[in-house]
Amino acid sequence: MKRIPIVPVPMEKAAGASKHLLNWGEFFSNMFPGLAFELEQSEFHFEPREWVAIALFTALFYFSVLLTGLFVVLVSVKVELTKMILISLGASSVLGLVGFIYVIFYPKLYVSRKINHLEKNLPYALHHLLIEVRSGVPLFNALVSISQSKYGILSEEMKKAVDDISTGKSEIVALETMARKNPSLYFRRVMWQIVNSLKSGADIGNTIKQIVDNLSEEQRVAIKKYGSQLNPMTLMYMIFAVIFPTLGITFLLILSSFVGVGIDLHLVLVGILLFLLMFQFMIIGLIKSKRPVGV
Repeated sequence: MKRIPIVPVPMEKAAGASKHLLNWGEFFSNMFPGLAFELEQSEFHFEPREWVAIALFTALFYFSVLLTGLFVVLVSVKVELTKMILISLGASSVLGLVGFIYVIFYPKLYVSRKINHLEKNLPYALHHLLIEVRSGVPLFNALVSISQSKYGILSEEMKKAVDDISTGKSEIVALETMARKNPSLYFRRVMWQIVNSLKSGADIGNTIKQIVDNLSEEQRVAIKKYGSQLNPMTLMYMIFAVIFPTLGITFLLILSSFVGVGIDLHLVLVGILLFLLMFQFMIIGLIKSKRPVGV
């Protein structure tokens, strides 16, 4: 069973420990109508109420640990009782809420990562499949070859189809099942095209060649679009990370010398440094989020 980093114990133990929270899980699960679908796509074999109960267990665990730890520390440094309670409850509640939200949205995050990894390797796997089929290798053997290659999650998906075919299912049924359960739109579209080609008796090699060409063209368009989006980001970075701090410090120094108002230069520099760190972190995240899959 998959392990979630933030859950303090293995998932089996977390599910057992959270059984007494199932009623609350049933209540809160109504607030997340898409959770059942996300759990199915991420292949976490839990009902929504069980998953929410695990999230509540995680939140209570971190709340209790931090509350106890902070209370002991604040008592040792002799903080006023009112401040002690406010600080302990406030910090513990925030940590518990963060843990709850992270667990609730983890299936969606997992599916998003799965789609990115799968689509990143999809063009290479299709080239592999095209070469195998054009060389006269049967489709099943080509699928076996991909499932044994290092295409990450895509190889794992192909292995499921290969296992289904090995147990007696037809290639069409196995590929349809794999496409239906997969969260990637691109992957589903590719599988449906291959399935339709198999049903109609068309040349599978020509179908795969057309799919590869279409994906390559779409990737070129995405790269051009990404390049055009980088220009305003670069300009914004130059303004806020280079020009603004330089001119701002110069302006403050000139203003203080004319007006005669004392400015704590150390405090200003620390503030600008913190602003630059946060801004650069935001720009890096924005650039990574806009980057096309596979680039």
